[in-house]
Amino acid sequence: MPSAAETLRRTPLHDRHAAAGARLVPFAGWEMPVQYEGVRQEHMAVREAAGVFDVSHMGQVETSGPDAEAFLQRLLSNDVTKLAEGGAQYALLCREDGGVLDDLFTYRLPGDRPRFLTVTNASNHEGDYAWLAEHAEGFNVEVVDAAERYAMLAVQGLTARAAVARIAGGELPARMRTATVAIAGVDCLVCGTGYTGEDGVEIMAPPGHAGEIWDALLAEGVVPVGLGARDTLRLEACFHLYGNDLSLDRNPIEAGLAWACKPDTDFIGAEALRDFNPAQLLVPFAFTGPGIPRQDNPVSTAHGEGVVTSGSLSPCLDIGIGMAYLPAAAATPGTPIEVDVRGKRRAAAVRSKPLYKP
Repeated sequence: MPSAAETLRRTPLHDRHAAAGARLVPFAGWEMPVQYEGVRQEHMAVREAAGVFDVSHMGQVETSGPDAEAFLQRLLSNDVTKLAEGGAQYALLCREDGGVLDDLFTYRLPGDRPRFLTVTNASNHEGDYAWLAEHAEGFNVEVVDAAERYAMLAVQGLTARAAVARIAGGELPARMRTATVAIAGVDCLVCGTGYTGEDGVEIMAPPGHAGEIWDALLAEGVVPVGLGARDTLRLEACFHLYGNDLSLDRNPIEAGLAWACKPDTDFIGAEALRDFNPAQLLVPFAFTGPGIPRQDNPVSTAHGEGVVTSGSLSPCLDIGIGMAYLPAAAATPGTPIEVDVRGKRRAAAVRSKPLYKP
């Protein structure tokens, strides 16, 4: 019988991670680098210069055909009709009761017929694809699992665009735009998106050419960064992580994502959200003293109990930070709270988003 390590999937860059001394861990069925030099060092490399993440474990679904726009308008929470060719959009995939199946980025691709590419979270990809395929009946649309077509590299940070531009054969797309650009001589779909709070691009490349693009980026001084720093970076920016801050048990209104839900339309889950009055809201917080919060830590407020969904030490702020679902009456920035960390109450306060602004 194969060992657990032997059953994990590997990205096209696995050998480079191993050669670089990365600590490889299981993540969503993949063997992924959690860190190289160290989480703090990699985190600060992105904040101060540029880092590259291998995010090839994420999935992609391509939707095309005459009804592709109408189909995604029905399935996704955001207004797909406002997504111009070459544009990018964040949205939720919801059940009928409003519970979140996943949070996604969708790109409208050029072509003779409507064509979209949706990037899914690794742990949810198979379920997302099955959900989309199941609901395609009645639409003149083709839904294809495109995850094997791409390796995905996220290049993020203060100097990220400049580094990529030096190995690019064309102009890089603006923020929330996408274009086909040659990177290190390889035609790639380059997207002006990312999940760190910094500027940068995400490169979707043919898997067989991922290594040469990775090597070219490192030759430009871009630092390899693991999933550990990716988590602390997104938390400082107050970006949601599915499985922590989003789940089937929570809806977009509770999660503070009403802005990603188009009003007065009939996307799946919209009816449940239309008049929803949340008892709890997801809010960022920071400790006012020592301690590091972790997922599932209980939270006490003057208005009732809550729970931490994400928590860590902020490398930039050098304090414990996190996000938590709290009673709506306690969600105002400045509200004092207490977080139970292994039986010890730690003082904290609700903060505004983002917790750290580059």
